[in-house]
Amino acid sequence: MEEKARLARKHAFSMENRERAQITGVNDVISFDLEKVILETDYGMVLIKGDDLHVRRLSVEKGEVDLDGRIDAVEYSEISSYAKKGESVIARLFK
Repeated sequence: MEEKARLARKHAFSMENRERAQITGVNDVISFDLEKVILETDYGMVLIKGDDLHVRRLSVEKGEVDLDGRIDAVEYSEISSYAKKGESVIARLFK
């Protein structure tokens, strides 16, 4: 109940030359490796695909993530859609 009453964080995604990205409004980092980073925000899940991706800076308290590497794709999806279909977020994102 407390979580529903919480106000959504302001979310922004900024990218420079497909090599650097700054993301704000991040609630949690679900997973990250050299080819994909999965983030949870109040506005849905964010999947960032690329090559040689590195989390340069992470502040979950502030909700900020900075990435380096070649960014090939940024994909948003609704959190609620995963719950309705009965599949976990991770299972749906890795299809």
